Amino acid sequence: MGGTDTINHRVINKYIHNDGIKSCQLMPGVTSFKKGSVWNTMPPHLHDRRMESYFYFDLPEGQRIIHFMGEPQETRHIFLNNEEAIISPSWNIHSGMATSSYSFIWAMAGENVSFADMDAVPVKSLQ
Repeated sequence: MGGTDTINHRVINKYIHNDGIKSCQLMPGVTSFKKGSVWNTMPPHLHDRRMESYFYFDLPEGQRIIHFMGEPQETRHIFLNNEEAIISPSWNIHSGMATSSYSFIWAMAGENVSFADMDAVPVKSLQ
């Protein structure tokens, strides 16, 4: 969970994970943001051993989600609307923000299901 000083106060609900219902390769959940929070996962990270997909929802009419992806030294971004989805390969950074609070369903799949298995990417290294 983030803090209000980084405007990413969020609630992460994990549904299939090592400490709950177990799976050998799948880990889904839902993340929701408190009012006034818009950043998801900043600084960003990589999941070298698994991919992740996102389905964004609860985004008010006229607002947008900016999903950051690509390699840390060559990032890209895509603008998404409410109820749109994106797939992020393992070599992509995982980060996003929106112009309003929102929620998303996420699912990771790959060779492990350790929620903490990620490689942080320092913000100053992003290009």
